[in-house]
Amino acid sequence: MNSEIPTLQQLGWKPFFQQQLSLEDLTEYHIGRVIEQHRDRVVVMFEQGQKSVTFTSTDDRVCVGDWLLFDAQNRMHRRLERQSLFERKAPGSKVDTQLIASNIDTVMIVSSLNHDFSLCRIERYLTLAREAMVEPVILLTKADLCESADEKRAQVQQLDPLLDVRTLNALDEHDIQSLGTYCHQGKTLAFLGSSGVGKSTLVNGLLGFESMQTGSIREEDSKGRHTTTHRALKLLPNGGLLMDTPGMRELQLGSSEQGVSETFAEISALASQCRFSDCSHQNEPGCAVQRALERGDLTERRLNSYQKLLQEQAVNGATLAEKRSKDKALGKLISSAQSATKKYKKGY
Repeated sequence: MNSEIPTLQQLGWKPFFQQQLSLEDLTEYHIGRVIEQHRDRVVVMFEQGQKSVTFTSTDDRVCVGDWLLFDAQNRMHRRLERQSLFERKAPGSKVDTQLIASNIDTVMIVSSLNHDFSLCRIERYLTLAREAMVEPVILLTKADLCESADEKRAQVQQLDPLLDVRTLNALDEHDIQSLGTYCHQGKTLAFLGSSGVGKSTLVNGLLGFESMQTGSIREEDSKGRHTTTHRALKLLPNGGLLMDTPGMRELQLGSSEQGVSETFAEISALASQCRFSDCSHQNEPGCAVQRALERGDLTERRLNSYQKLLQEQAVNGATLAEKRSKDKALGKLISSAQSATKKYKKGY
C-alpha cells in the first residue's frame, strides 16, 4: 500500500457493507480492511493508518479483503458479512477449507500458453469463481512465445461465449494498459493461477513498479517457482485495488455444486432433459447428454471434466459438511460444560 492513507471508498467500501452497520457501530468502532495475510498475522488498513493484528485460534477466521470492526483498544469486535468469498479445500488430506480472498469484484484467471495451458484447469478456476459469484476474466500469457495462441484462445472461448478471454504478453506495456478497463476506484481485482504463469509480472505492470518478485520457470515442464509468499492488496495508480496470491499447484474444490453447474451450463441443461433424474450419463436409456456426445455437440473431454469436478465437490463437500457438524456439536458440548462449571462455582 502506498504512503498516502486511502479513504474507505478507495479501499473498496460499498453500500453493501454500510448497510450492515448500526448507529452504535458507527460511533463506537472504527472500520478497517485486511490488506495483507501472512501465516501468523494480518495487516489491516484504516483511514487512520494500518496495524498488524495477530489472531488467536478462537477468533473468527479472516482473510485478505475482509472488512473488520475494531474498538478503541484495537480489539476486533466483528467481521462484516462478505459480498464474495474464494475458498478451496485445504491441500492434502486435511479436512478443512482454506480461505483465499473475500470481497473481490473481478478475478483474472491467468494461464500461460506453454506447458501450463490446460482447459481442465481453467474450468476448475472458473468453477471457483462462479461459486464465489465473482466476474471471471481469462488472461492467456506468453502469447509472444506461442505459435498457436489464437487457436488456444478460441478453445477457451468455446467454454463460454460470454467470457472475456485475452491473449497477451505480460511484458508488453500496451497489453497491460488494455486491462485498465477493470481498474476503477473502489473495485477489487484478484489474480489466480499456477506458479510461473506471469501473475507477478502482470501485477508489477499494473502497479507501475516492481512490487512482486518475479522468477524463472523450468524449461522442461514450464513449472514456476513460488515468488509471491503472501496475499496482499495493492492500490492501483488509476484507482482500484489489486490482489496477488501465491501460485496454487493443488486446487481442490469444496462445496461447489452451483459453481460446477454454471461452468458447465450446457451439460446442466442437457442433464435436465434426461429420462431419469439420477442419470449418471453413462449407459442409461434416454440420456440427453450421451445423445449430444454422439451428435458431436459435446466433447468427451468436456464431459469427463464435468463429471470429475462434480464428483470431487460432492465428496469433499460431504466431508467438510460432516466436519462442520462435528465442530458444531463439539462447540455446544464445550459451551454446556462451561455453563455447568459456572453454576457449580456459584453453588447452584
